[in-house]
Amino acid sequence: MKAAIHKSSIPESQIFMVKYLEDQHFDPVWHSHSEYQLFVPLEGTGTRFVGDSIKSFNPNELVLTGSNLPHLWRSDEVYFEKNSSLKIRGIVIYLQESLLGEHLMEKEEMVQLRKLFKRSSRGLEFYGETKLKVIAMMKELPELNGLAAVIQLLKILNQLAATKEYHYISHNEYVDPFRKDETDRMSSVYEYILKNYRKKIHLNELAELVCMTPTSFSRYFTTATNKGFSKFITELRIKHACKLLTETDLSVSVVSDRSGFKTLSNFNKQFKDVMLKRPMDYKREFLGL
Repeated sequence: MKAAIHKSSIPESQIFMVKYLEDQHFDPVWHSHSEYQLFVPLEGTGTRFVGDSIKSFNPNELVLTGSNLPHLWRSDEVYFEKNSSLKIRGIVIYLQESLLGEHLMEKEEMVQLRKLFKRSSRGLEFYGETKLKVIAMMKELPELNGLAAVIQLLKILNQLAATKEYHYISHNEYVDPFRKDETDRMSSVYEYILKNYRKKIHLNELAELVCMTPTSFSRYFTTATNKGFSKFITELRIKHACKLLTETDLSVSVVSDRSGFKTLSNFNKQFKDVMLKRPMDYKREFLGL
């Protein structure tokens, strides 16, 4: 796998770093870092890319990404409009696996924590009571200092290490070291795709954007995302359709059209291939109808 640019956020003088985010949009740069990252968006919507996973995101989703796992929370296009009054909020925690020192992390009391870090190599999304408890503790963390902050962090990690209320996000682990030359290239690719995926995108358009031949770009894109270009676009459209189905009262035919599908029959087929159920069945199941 090609890795994204490394972005470190922990000063050498600190065990971990917690940030309260408030801005017009989330960071639109595809990236990775050696630090583990626990993140909850408190306000804002968009599309989440973690490893080879694509998913729309909403507030109060709790995700732990492992070391070197590339990720991107990109806000919806409306957040980037010049006169937009929308804003985003979130809390992010950065920490190293050796936060307590390599000697202590080898002790038997740390077994569950080491297992948590191992699982996070594919990204973990938490749900249920665990998610609610941890988000509440994360909201308190920015106001704490010194040992009190470290104790709060350990309480958070203890909740995450002990729970079974999670599911994996990416199908694959990403363990390669970062390559700085990839960040601008892949970020420009994601930006172009997210602006244009609801219409026909030709492979040579993106190849030209990053100064590559279509054949070279196709190989590069598959290696970087763990899926072919056509499959990536289809999955992105389907995930957008899922969002429209569950958050609006639009008919299936309108959802199909607004998600970039030329025919309803093709939309129904592609939706079932990706989601393993028909659009209306997905909507009824999601909404508990």
